[in-house]
Amino acid sequence: MDEQTTSGWGIKGERRETRIVNPHAALLVVDVQNDFCPGGALAVPNGDRVITPINDYMMRAAAAVMTTYVTRDWHPEKTTHFREYGGPWPSHCVQGSPGAMFHAGLDVPPSAVLISKGDDPSSDGYSAFDGHTADRTPLLDDLHRRGIDHLYIAGLATDYCVRFSARDALKAGLGVTVLTDAVAGIDVAEGDVARALDEIQSRGGELASGPDALERTRG
Repeated sequence: MDEQTTSGWGIKGERRETRIVNPHAALLVVDVQNDFCPGGALAVPNGDRVITPINDYMMRAAAAVMTTYVTRDWHPEKTTHFREYGGPWPSHCVQGSPGAMFHAGLDVPPSAVLISKGDDPSSDGYSAFDGHTADRTPLLDDLHRRGIDHLYIAGLATDYCVRFSARDALKAGLGVTVLTDAVAGIDVAEGDVARALDEIQSRGGELASGPDALERTRG
């Protein structure tokens, strides 16, 4: 693991050293949006429980000078992803709607890189790697540009967008650590969440949780 230090200012102007635990890693926060939280159109059971640990990870990532990406489903009103047009899901996360907004409790840092996905009306867009930055740069290209080769993944839902994002990251040759205390799943079929995590591990990904999880990688 690469480790560096850099000087910075702490609380009340106190000088402190910030440890960069892995300058080639980034945090990827997936789809913590109102429609996926309790009361939303496609709520993940207890999906809002991930907000506190994700906020903590984002704070730790910022302290470690680690890039944070946040993804959002950003569907058009008409898409084959929705049941009304032949897809599997009810309408959710429609562009500009309240359901597409990030949960109010999510403390997204101003420096976070926003990734929009699912805006192709003919694609499900489960994976963050189907998404793009505000200037339409594909996620993988942005990672390469920043020299990032390891992703810590948190968010919703474990058995769909987290799973597909982790799978595509591994397929692209990136290291992956899923932060298990900061993900939640749907379990449409009983055991889907466990199977998703098993699949990620079988493909070479890691599982971790807790305060030092961002420091535990093989990278």
